Amino acid sequence: MLVVGPNGVGKTNLLEGTHVATQGFSPRTRTESQVVRFGEEGARAAVSGRRGDVPVELEVTVRRGEGKRARLNGSPLRAAEQLRTLVSTLVFTPDRLGVVKGPPASRRAYFDRALGRLAPARAALPAEYGAAVAQRNAALRRAAGGYAGRDAIEPWTAQVADLGAGLVRARLETLAELEPSFAARADELGLEGASLRYEGEPPTREALDAALERDLERGTTSFGPHLDDVVLVAGVRDLRSFGSQGEQRLALLALLLAEAETIADRTGVPPLLLLDDVLSELDPDRRRILAARVGSVGQALVTATDPSLLPAAPDQLLEVTPGAVLESAA
Repeated sequence: MLVVGPNGVGKTNLLEGTHVATQGFSPRTRTESQVVRFGEEGARAAVSGRRGDVPVELEVTVRRGEGKRARLNGSPLRAAEQLRTLVSTLVFTPDRLGVVKGPPASRRAYFDRALGRLAPARAALPAEYGAAVAQRNAALRRAAGGYAGRDAIEPWTAQVADLGAGLVRARLETLAELEPSFAARADELGLEGASLRYEGEPPTREALDAALERDLERGTTSFGPHLDDVVLVAGVRDLRSFGSQGEQRLALLALLLAEAETIADRTGVPPLLLLDDVLSELDPDRRRILAARVGSVGQALVTATDPSLLPAAPDQLLEVTPGAVLESAA
């Protein structure tokens, strides 16, 4: 599906609403009130389709001061974020280049979400590890302030070591699954020698105990996967520091395509791709490559200012004007 229209008419809003309806949150902001139009008290995003052979209707509503509510086929869900366990949606927006060029936390968050999409049974592992680290940090601060003994730290040290080792193992398995497709898609787009490199070691009781004095002084756990990084590499270059904006863009596209292929292979159900303003910065050859690849990995919603930017006939063409979305002949 190709969505076209001048800048500023709402193409990105349509893409954002689709993401909210399928994932339960905005790719642009975690402040729920920001998805509500100025002057309105609430917003609603709904989509219908099929997941494999099963009809699916998804709906998310947001009201100021009340938070989000989600429904699946008319039945309420406990939390809107449950939607992401039912439908996989991958999104490219220009500001998501932070996955490549931003701080390590951006990459950890991306790959932990990928972990959850590829291995739903382990989707809660990053949150469980984060909770254990928070408890250990609280115990460190209590002990440093004289409000508790050091023995109160030990149970949380054991949990951080156990859950942290499991998280590192799961991340490495995720990278191993993604890397072959990532390297192939990057090479196809002209980014040679692309790979994914994990920087960090599984935490152990011994390493955490050795860092105890430093952790007590700082009041925080100074070792573990909450501080690790995933480096996107081209040849010997870390693309965060030594990649051009164009190379960083290609790396992110290759990563999304690799994940889409891996999800489809693993689950048999391809994800929904949302690609916002992805064509304008690509040369004609790369546009053709991307169009062919996107057409082979499942359903995609692509935004552009002009239909000519997509070097292929879309299955559906939508024109966005202020206040209206109209279907046109593809």
